[in-house]
Amino acid sequence: MPLRIACVVEGHGDVEAVPIIIRRIAAEIQPSPPIEIARPIRTPKSKLVKQGELERAVELAVRQVRGRGAVIVLVDDCPKQVGPELLARAQSVRNDVPVSVVLAVREVESWFIAAAESIAGQHGLPDNMQVPPDIENIRGAKEWITQHMQGAKAYSPTLDEPSLAKSFDLRLASRAESFSKFRRDVTRILQTLSNNAAG
Repeated sequence: MPLRIACVVEGHGDVEAVPIIIRRIAAEIQPSPPIEIARPIRTPKSKLVKQGELERAVELAVRQVRGRGAVIVLVDDCPKQVGPELLARAQSVRNDVPVSVVLAVREVESWFIAAAESIAGQHGLPDNMQVPPDIENIRGAKEWITQHMQGAKAYSPTLDEPSLAKSFDLRLASRAESFSKFRRDVTRILQTLSNNAAG
């Protein structure tokens, strides 16, 4: 039986990209567990931070996995100190379903920038693209990628984010602390679900 994962995300591009990233992390686990990822629930951060809205989104996600999986909430550009509060609120919805809350510092695109060498030469990006200093202090990661695209091309979250999610190097992206946490959380959740299924 596949391990069920439901996600709460913010952006249109995240809806397609985040399941790709989760499947790639799952493939690193040996033996690789079969997983089933429900279509992510997209909720803007402006709503998620309001009392009751995160809880509502998590409840919908729990229904997607029929109470027998896990929920991952990914929020962009949120102060780190907000993380514990959001996690406590998300976990208060159901204590029998594993829930993770990860704050992508600035934007998910900062994860791609952290692995710049691995996406160089794709999507109009130069072959010699290098990782900038202070990756997670870049404001406007989408704009940073657009600035490095050659010609008149502009970064499109709905077109480029899922494609970059397939090709960026997960190990290099772990230079970004928020991606490293996301990777650890996904691995932990999948291992917990695998152990529960085996038990």
